[in-house]
Amino acid sequence: MTGYFGPIAKQTEKNKFFRQVLYTGKYAQLVVMCLQGGEEIGNEVHEKVDQFFRIEQGKAKFVLNGKEEHLVKADEAAIVPAGTYHNVINASKTEKLLLYTLYSPPNHPDGTVHKNKAEAEEAEKHEHQPKSGWAKIFG
Repeated sequence: MTGYFGPIAKQTEKNKFFRQVLYTGKYAQLVVMCLQGGEEIGNEVHEKVDQFFRIEQGKAKFVLNGKEEHLVKADEAAIVPAGTYHNVINASKTEKLLLYTLYSPPNHPDGTVHKNKAEAEEAEKHEHQPKSGWAKIFG
């Protein structure tokens, strides 16, 4: 299909998977995500990828560069520039965090579906280059 067309809010709200790629273009990628209560994406950095986030349901705590924190609620958005270490944490211990994100350029193989975080972490061991010394600094 050329491009993406659809009810992104509804698709995000019905998504039950940790990560599901909906569309991959040459310069951008659309992904829906569902984080369980207290779950987090995990500290990461994309050296050459800008990332846009839109929260559909719940509250997300964004931690940038290990110290700067922002609370982003439903109907709000965030942009994380390339080269910024970031973690997205579900601020609720009981409710799901539903969001969609745009990577520019794409960050995951087209068609990726990770049913849960453990599956995503295992796949990322093979999909991406090893992370830098971030864990040594902020571990």
